[in-house]
Amino acid sequence: MFDQIRLRLLTAYLIVLAGILITFAVGVRVLFHHVLSQKITEKLTTIAQSTMTSVELKDGRLEFDSDLPTRQISPTTNPKLQSLLTEIGLEIFDLTGKRVAQSGKISLTLPLSMQQPIQIQSGQVRIEGVTMPIVDGDTNKTIGYIRSSQPLTELDENLTKLDLGLGSGILLTLILSSIGGIWLTKQAMQPVESSFQRLQQFTADAAHELRSPLMAIKTNAQVALKYPTGMRDGDLDKFESIASATTQMTRLTEDLLWLARTDGIDRQQWEKIDLAEILADVLQSQAALALSKQIELRAETSPRLMLTGDRSQLLRVFTNLLENALHYTPNGGIVIITAEGIRQQIIVRVQDTGVGIASEHLSKIFDRFWRADTSRTQWEGGSGLGLSIVESIVARHGGKITVSSEIDCGSCFTVRLTSD
Repeated sequence: MFDQIRLRLLTAYLIVLAGILITFAVGVRVLFHHVLSQKITEKLTTIAQSTMTSVELKDGRLEFDSDLPTRQISPTTNPKLQSLLTEIGLEIFDLTGKRVAQSGKISLTLPLSMQQPIQIQSGQVRIEGVTMPIVDGDTNKTIGYIRSSQPLTELDENLTKLDLGLGSGILLTLILSSIGGIWLTKQAMQPVESSFQRLQQFTADAAHELRSPLMAIKTNAQVALKYPTGMRDGDLDKFESIASATTQMTRLTEDLLWLARTDGIDRQQWEKIDLAEILADVLQSQAALALSKQIELRAETSPRLMLTGDRSQLLRVFTNLLENALHYTPNGGIVIITAEGIRQQIIVRVQDTGVGIASEHLSKIFDRFWRADTSRTQWEGGSGLGLSIVESIVARHGGKITVSSEIDCGSCFTVRLTSD
């Protein structure tokens, strides 16, 4: 149980940490991409602005000095910057959008669009282009358009490196955090585990100590009931109530003792057993109760349902389920047990035509001491721990128990266990 709690705590801690790291990484990447893209756009805008000054309208045609961007770079200019400028393409368009001049090796194949001044062309090599109007300085009228473009290879390479760095950092952080988280969850659970063990020991000791006085009370009550001579009127009923309450308390202490000791069960002592034989023993033990209530008890079980487990615990599971079904089914009803092997599972169903359980109570019936309606759900000797114990045993065998029910129509408990 504590291993599962530690695992859940560690998982929750890592999920939260991963969420924080991923959010941070996405934010860094978005900011980095925005800054780099803005720098590229500003550079292309600056080059376009410096180049458009050389564009002239002669005889109705646009002309410009295609070597101007390169000649604007002096020999002492940063060689890296000069290399970048040689990768920039320039295009001149007239007012109709027709390209009339071009410079550089890079150019967009996209049509000119003033509605989108910044265009990015997808493909094996992404290219960004910035379009600006060319304004005549004398007439202050637009005489054409200029578009500068540049490949985004360097931007994509930088983003790839950033992604690898952030991803590796997140992965490394999660690995180191998981190692530290294991130690932290272990330290955090130690006080809880220690308190639970003390409570468990107290429950076991108290249940053990109660057995002797309860046995003495029950024995004396039974002796008094066996020899009623000399009793006053009404004493017999009182002794019967005492005996009944003692029987119920005895069963309660036995159940509490089992729950307190359940963590100490050694699975190495489990053995291969045939569940069909266990179900046959359960049916035989409850046949008398079914006969006394005139309940039709049916069994539809497949032969040789082999699994590994504890025979006495599984016997208790199905005895409890069948006993519940018989007690909650009115006289003349029907109780059916079916068992079959499907692939690697053994599925056992205990179905009755009893009083049923309200849908809002189905999620609570495996809680300890929970009762929906005392008048309907308790009988003499019941402890309120039966279904909780059943669920605990099934879970320890790697199985699962579910229930479906409807008021006044009956209930069906389904147990799924792993077969050999």
